Amino acid sequence: MSNTFELRKPDPLLIVISGPSGVGKDSVVQRMIERSFPFHFVVTATTRKKRENEIHGKDYWFVSKDEFARMIEENELIEYAIVYGDYKGIPKAQVREALASGKDVIMRLDVQGAESVRKLAPEALLIFITCESEEELERRLRERKTETADSLSLRIATARKEFQRLDAFDYVIVNQDFHLDDTVDKVRAIIAAEHLHVHHRKVAL
Repeated sequence: MSNTFELRKPDPLLIVISGPSGVGKDSVVQRMIERSFPFHFVVTATTRKKRENEIHGKDYWFVSKDEFARMIEENELIEYAIVYGDYKGIPKAQVREALASGKDVIMRLDVQGAESVRKLAPEALLIFITCESEEELERRLRERKTETADSLSLRIATARKEFQRLDAFDYVIVNQDFHLDDTVDKVRAIIAAEHLHVHHRKVAL
């Protein structure tokens, strides 16, 4: 006799952490890794130059434009985009292997990339990270000291447009300064709640 009360094990989630440049997406994902959360973190491939504190294969896969072109031609990327003059993309094989292992998969993408994933995998879980105000975003970008004046203006203008795409996301979290762990706890709570849904998301890639 079958057990009427037996619940199926939920399928792994495909989670996208997104939001404008400067809101702290990288910091959120890095803190989740530091806290040893049981997720698979996808590493983005990019053609931009490695910053001093970044590690190849951990923060990004830093590849040449020729190598990136090969990946595009051979359809090896889930999505890719030109971001401030450099290419960024997510390798398909990495995501499929992670989902097959049964682990939830987390990707850090810009807003354009998140929307591309939504088209490809409508059941993906999209979380928009933001800061308290445009002034706060500008301050954070200035303090990074990685932008020229022109680049800073472009990022702020892009952020204004990206805020208008909020309706494409499932959840929004304000990442307040000096409250990174609160933001991370909220991301974890969202994922936990999604696993308790009666009608669970089923991602196909």
